[in-house]
Formats: sequence, structure tokens, C-alpha cells
Amino acid sequence: MSSSSALLGKRSATEPGSPVLVVEDLRTRIHTPRGDLQAVDGISFSLGRGETLGIVGESGSGKSVLGRTIMGLYTDGPVTTVTGRVTIAGKDVHALSAKELRSLWGADVGMVFQDPMTALNPVKKAGVHLTESLRRHRGMNRSQARARAEELLNLVGIPEPRRRLDQYPHELSGGMRQRVVIAMALANEPALLIADEPTTALDVTVQKQILDLLARLQGELGMAMVLISHNLGVVAGRADRVAVMYAGRVIEMADAATLFEAPHHPYTEALLAAIPRLHQPPHVRLEAIDGAPPNMIAPPVGCRFAPRCRYAQDDCSQVLPVLDPAAVDGVATPGHSFACHHPVNGGRH
Repeated sequence: MSSSSALLGKRSATEPGSPVLVVEDLRTRIHTPRGDLQAVDGISFSLGRGETLGIVGESGSGKSVLGRTIMGLYTDGPVTTVTGRVTIAGKDVHALSAKELRSLWGADVGMVFQDPMTALNPVKKAGVHLTESLRRHRGMNRSQARARAEELLNLVGIPEPRRRLDQYPHELSGGMRQRVVIAMALANEPALLIADEPTTALDVTVQKQILDLLARLQGELGMAMVLISHNLGVVAGRADRVAVMYAGRVIEMADAATLFEAPHHPYTEALLAAIPRLHQPPHVRLEAIDGAPPNMIAPPVGCRFAPRCRYAQDDCSQVLPVLDPAAVDGVATPGHSFACHHPVNGGRH
């Protein structure tokens, strides 16, 4: 039996056809000395088994806070306030006790953090990172957990996996550390994987290897996946649907082909215009987005992108647009929605 097939024995507890992840009107406020920062502001979506949702946007748009809130890493307390509802594999994440939440992590949901050096404990060997989770969630003894850990390292493409089990994070390359983090996230075959900037700080060749690896393992294990990135090029061809975030809100969502071919929100259009094209001559000046994201402690009353938008009109600064279904020439575009008073590319609500 191959190492990958050996991992396919556990099946998700999610009923066939039911969503693995449901997010309803999720809001996360972070309390700071200067006031409450509205990091995530009213986001809703669902994700089915085997489906990939790409979440893109500039740094500071709230992508990572959204991923961590879904995981239950941000909860009501002295530092943050969380409202709304997150359901993973039928479990209300923010209604779970601390003990139940720890059981959810790894078993039903795994997360690949964007910085593998800080995600790994520098004084623990790679094998310990893996065997701890296997022994806790699978009830394996020490030798069983070590054997499975070796299988996992082999599965994610680490050479000489037996030797790597006894190495510390600083003894591994950046690509290897990221593979260890992926192996940890997949150790218990979760129903949902959240990959937060999984290729940050890796060279282009290793980036492709990591993304190909995630896609292959997702296909083998049937996971749902949330792929978070500031780079639309990373999610192109990797995601079934794409949600574009700006200033804590989803401002456009569509299937990947539709979003890349005919975006309706000016911010999405501007992001796509900033991507280098192969047909462009060398050293061509890219189209940057003027200005900066708003202060989310005191966000503007109207559209949060209006101060940077070339199409903005008076109503944009007065009324906050909501995410509504899209239509072109009076015909609804299934699965496509955007929040804009004056959309581009023929978009209409």
C-alpha cells in the first residue's frame, strides 16, 4: 500500500452533499488602545467537500484574521470580539469549549500557517510535531505514530523522511519546513484545510511544488480548502471560486474563470491590472493602485474603496454597497456577486 493510500482510511463525518464549512455574517473586532479595529466585517459563504475557495486581497485586508477566526483562534475575550457563526463538519466552532475546540483542530480542520519558521517549535524535532497530533487524535502508541509520521513526510515529498524526523526546524530548508507544516495539517485527514499564504517566502519553483502538492493531496483526501493569498496569480487555476477582500469585507465573489475574465468591482479590476503579463516587454511599469486602504478603526461611511477608485461618484462616499448577485444585460450570473454602485464590465445587480 502506498503512503498516500494508507491515509485514506478515515472519512469525513460530513454528510454527502452537505457543506463542510458554513460562515454566516462573521465579524471580528480587535480591541486596541486607539479603538476597535474591524478586521472582519460581515462575511458569509459556504464550502463543499473537495471545493477550493481562494481568498485574495492586499496585505491588511483581513484575510488571515478571517482564516484564524474560522479556525476558532479568535474568540470573544478581552482582546477580540467575534459575532456570527462558523460551522465546520456540522460543529458550531464558537460554541465549543476549549477542550472541544482542541479536538476539532487537526481532526476536522487543519491550517497551514504562512510562516513555517514561527509555526514550528524551534526546540522540537520534526517528528515530535507530527507524532503529538497522531497520538492525541488517533490514539496511536509511540512506534505507530512515528511510522505514520514517516509516511506523512514521504507523502509531502521530503527526501530521507526517517532521518528528517530527528531534525530540528533550523536544520531544514524553507521548502522542507513548509512541507512539515502541511504534513501536520493533513496528519488526521481533516474535512477542511485552511492554507494561509502557503508559498510566502519560497522561490517560484518551490511555490509551484507546494501548490501542486496541496492540489494532489486535496484530490486524494477529498478535503475542502480555503486558499488565502495576496497574489491572484497563486489562486488562478487553483481555486473553484474566488472571494476578493478589501478592508474586512468581501467585495466580489465568483467562480475563478468568471472573476478573471469579467470582474465587476473596480478593485478586482485594479488587482488584475497590477499582475505582470508574459506578453509585456521587460521592465514595463505595472499599474499600481493609488492611495492606501482605509483606517479600519474609523472606516469611511460609504464604499471603503471609493477614495482610491477611478469610477467613484457622490453616492459611493455616502452609502456602503452590499454584496448582491450580478447580472449582465439583465441575465443573472450564477454564483457571481459584487458590492459596488458603479460596476465595470457591464455588471448590474
